[in-house]
Amino acid sequence: MPYDVPSAAGEAEAALDSDVAETSVQAGRGSPMAIRETSVYRGPNFFSRLPMIRIQVDLGALEAYPSDTLPGFVERLLNDLPGLALHGCSNRHAGGFARRLHDGTWLGHVAEHVALELQVLAGHATTRGKTRSVRGKPGVYNILYAYEQEEVGLMAGQYALRWLDSLLPPDLSGLHGLRILDRNAAPGPISLETAVAELRSLARKHALGPTTQALVDAAKRRGIPVARLDEQSFIQLGQGSRQRRLRASITSQTSHIAVQTAGDKALTKTLLAAAGLPTPRGVVVGAADEAVAAAAKLGWPVVTKPLDGNHGRGVSTALGSDAEVRWGFAQAAEHGRRVVVEQMLPGRDHRFLVVDGKVVAIAERTPASVVGDGRGSIQELVALTNLDPRRGKGHEAVMTRIVIDDHVRDRLQRSGLTLTSVPNPGQVVELRATANLSTGGVAADRTAEAHPDNVAIAEQAALVIGLDVAGVDFMIPDVARSVRETGGGIVEVNAAPGFRMHLEPSEGQGRDVAEPVIASLYPRGSAARIPIFAVTGTNGKSTTTRMVASILRAQGLNVGCASTTGVYLNDQLVYAADASGPKSARMLLRNPKVDAAVLEVARGGILREGLGFDICDVGAVLNITADHLGLKGVVTLEDLAAVKSVVVENVRRRGHSVLNADDPLTLRMRRRSGGALVLFSMHGGGDMSEAVRTHIDAGGMAVVREPGRRGGRLVVHRHGQRSDLMAADEVPATVGGTAGFNIQNALAAAAMTLAHGVAPSIVVEGLSTFTSSFEQNPGRLNLYDGHPFRVILDYAHNPASLAALSEMIKAMAPAHGRLIGMVSIPGDRRNEDILEMGRIAAGTFDELVFREAPDGRGRATGEVISLLTDGAIAAGASAEHVQRIIDEKVAADTCLKMARPGDLVVLLPTDIGGVWNQVVGFTPEGAICGSSDV
Repeated sequence: MPYDVPSAAGEAEAALDSDVAETSVQAGRGSPMAIRETSVYRGPNFFSRLPMIRIQVDLGALEAYPSDTLPGFVERLLNDLPGLALHGCSNRHAGGFARRLHDGTWLGHVAEHVALELQVLAGHATTRGKTRSVRGKPGVYNILYAYEQEEVGLMAGQYALRWLDSLLPPDLSGLHGLRILDRNAAPGPISLETAVAELRSLARKHALGPTTQALVDAAKRRGIPVARLDEQSFIQLGQGSRQRRLRASITSQTSHIAVQTAGDKALTKTLLAAAGLPTPRGVVVGAADEAVAAAAKLGWPVVTKPLDGNHGRGVSTALGSDAEVRWGFAQAAEHGRRVVVEQMLPGRDHRFLVVDGKVVAIAERTPASVVGDGRGSIQELVALTNLDPRRGKGHEAVMTRIVIDDHVRDRLQRSGLTLTSVPNPGQVVELRATANLSTGGVAADRTAEAHPDNVAIAEQAALVIGLDVAGVDFMIPDVARSVRETGGGIVEVNAAPGFRMHLEPSEGQGRDVAEPVIASLYPRGSAARIPIFAVTGTNGKSTTTRMVASILRAQGLNVGCASTTGVYLNDQLVYAADASGPKSARMLLRNPKVDAAVLEVARGGILREGLGFDICDVGAVLNITADHLGLKGVVTLEDLAAVKSVVVENVRRRGHSVLNADDPLTLRMRRRSGGALVLFSMHGGGDMSEAVRTHIDAGGMAVVREPGRRGGRLVVHRHGQRSDLMAADEVPATVGGTAGFNIQNALAAAAMTLAHGVAPSIVVEGLSTFTSSFEQNPGRLNLYDGHPFRVILDYAHNPASLAALSEMIKAMAPAHGRLIGMVSIPGDRRNEDILEMGRIAAGTFDELVFREAPDGRGRATGEVISLLTDGAIAAGASAEHVQRIIDEKVAADTCLKMARPGDLVVLLPTDIGGVWNQVVGFTPEGAICGSSDV
């Protein structure tokens, strides 16, 4: 079993204390172990490309006690969980982890392996994990391990820690913080037996049935994305407009009319008979007397069953008297008001599975039975048979446990037996008349033995009913001979047939019947994935995302776009929120109208839950600048770069990673990027950097700006060829070529789409029609000229973004009077970032209004604007030209009222929509009155 679970602290990984739990528990030195945080990564993440669970623990006093120093700990551990001896750990071979235990390793590492092993004992094949120390926090570790079912994985981690705590000496035990994992968790130790039993129960509760699981596994083997849509068996295959859906073996291609027809057994037989296919004669009745009369007319023996039943419920066979027919009618009537009475055909029960018009498997089904041994009673033999590990409740296992009920008792009575009877050695005692697996029957594979006539008849039957996946039930004396020669016929055609009997028959070869279903939904060569364009970086993500969406729309695609202002389908806002996280990505990938997804990917979502997709076609990193530093363990720019690089590390092999060659930290990511490398740069022509030149000379692709009037030109280098794309000022969002940051965003958008194969003419059309209007790009360089003065609204919320905006404002300054700015920064930024924001603002504006974000994010009211003011004054701003106003609306109103004809007012709001409406609706008479000066 290949366990890949290194424990030594990693390089960048050890630096990250990434988390999300709302609660944290502090463990002081000398106190027992405590759980501080927990996260569930549902997609590729900072630590792994696999979904993983992270539990952060503070070992407290246990930091001084590795495994080899705890008396009897290692022996008890390996004795109680012998499977741990198979774990290879970083040694990559069985026994590696055991050796680490004996040599000494920390309890967090041990917990990782125990959590994996507990999941294995619950029936899940989990093998991957790692434990990493948290930089700057001695004794604090991130325990990470893979999972199949989220609920089982979380419980396994909780039980692993509780059980390990029970193995510790009393002075070192006492686990704290369990409620972070499970708010209903009871404190104290737990027995290993109890833990495993509860995990198995939870695994069964959340498990897919055998049919659905087989289809999911077949799809994954094809590389088709799979998403579970409910707690049952409703599954989405593929993404966006290329998705298909399953519920067990009902597919999105299954006709509703066909399902209804198959559910009406009388109508099914009528249609089959009309097509010349062999089927028994029968009558639908509504009363017991009618059933007796019908049986006498049809001829004995007969079968009774509900008109619209399934899984063999209420079916009685070989009825040979009026009394037996009355009893059979009563059994069927429990499952439906109308009952079918039909001829009993000769032969044995065979299920032909037809997929997309072809028989893919045949199973001979035998009713539930026991074989006598001369000692045990029938009841005892049933109990012994049910001990077979392949048998479970309902459809959870490949076979179903035999349940003793009235049908079983009646069957025995008709054979002159009771439950206490002791059959002779070798005597086969049939317990049911029907051979359904759901009532304890067994199956033998007969696929290779079937006569061509029988195969052809089954295929015609599925076609007559109209089912893409059909279970055709035949009664045939000998499947190797034609039914037209031996007698017999089709007794039912079933929608949503189960696959258990074919996947793992009791006798004969198992058949991969799921693959043909997946092949019918996605024929070879067809795509299940839609193109995914993922954009990350510190600044410019939203604008670049929307530029890419504009280009793809020009190509004629229905484009789903997720950014900080919401989720969009083409021009329609479908979900208003900060949509730069994995939840919004999944929302688009589940939308059946979306042909391509363009996703803004923020650091917060990566740290919280990972990516919202497993792999993307094009990933882009725009820049790495100081923002959000000091939060969630991201302390340095290198830490931030490591988080952002997750996007390009998960680009598909034939995809493209697009990097900003002008940013050293971004350019450095080329070593870890997936797919083909594409660079973009503001420095082309004679200013081209050595890195870009080397890349181009090697035949690589780059999109650069070559210098020239009004912003220069966008130029493409690919395969050693240079081609002119368009002038920078032809992109309206560049404001005549003055907005350098939007020229850079246009370079990135062009690089992403051209690399994906979009024609240059389409790229030009998409960029030429993209403006910085509020409607098309809310909060990003929105200009309003409806007043005697000009207003710019922009979401510049960190020093780098304000510095870039400042360059454009200074270029525009000669055409305007005074420069008036409303400036702020979120309170969770570092003091030095807030001071720098104030310094940049002082060098940009003649009049300054500092305001606070609605949420201080941990700072006292007024603290942010005080720091901004300190930065501005230190940079030379005059105190009489600096106002401090807490409320955003009042601050914006103050700037608007201050403006005179020809001035330029720049507003950097948090409530983008609210302030924009305030700008549009502003009149001196309607100005907000009052003051919130501090």
